[in-house]
Amino acid sequence: MTRIGVTGHIFLTSRAERRVYRGLLGTLRAYAGAQVRGVTCLAEGADQLFARAVIAVGGTFEVILPSPDYRDRFVHPNNRAAFDRLLSLAADVSYAAGDGAEEEAFVAANDELLRRCDRLIAVWDGAPSPVPSATAQVVARAVALALPVKIVWPPGTERIPATRFV
Repeated sequence: MTRIGVTGHIFLTSRAERRVYRGLLGTLRAYAGAQVRGVTCLAEGADQLFARAVIAVGGTFEVILPSPDYRDRFVHPNNRAAFDRLLSLAADVSYAAGDGAEEEAFVAANDELLRRCDRLIAVWDGAPSPVPSATAQVVARAVALALPVKIVWPPGTERIPATRFV
């Protein structure tokens, strides 16, 4: 079994989501079948696209949530039905911290994801970030751990500026 983790951007345009999903499918097809075990924190955007792609290639996935109250505190109400559906399909769900956890819980969830996977897919535009739980930081930790990292960022893929959601 190949355990493949994912990290990636949350705010993608709908066109970018289609491109990223196709890119994820193409990458995962090399491991298609019951031998694929995805590891995800199931955040909106890249993580949920990854979970859908893992299912599409016949694999299974496990979810590491930052905290038990993650859904209520961090999943946008418009995304809760999709989140709940994917969560119900997970082979396993675990939590990195207790309720009320903040940035430290996100970092702990990412670190646990890296501990559990054999390789990492990063849906990442390559931009640096000082935020400890950001995609750039997860990629840097994966590289430091000598995990193979595959970047999926198809040409023309765009992010929605996070400032639009503040």
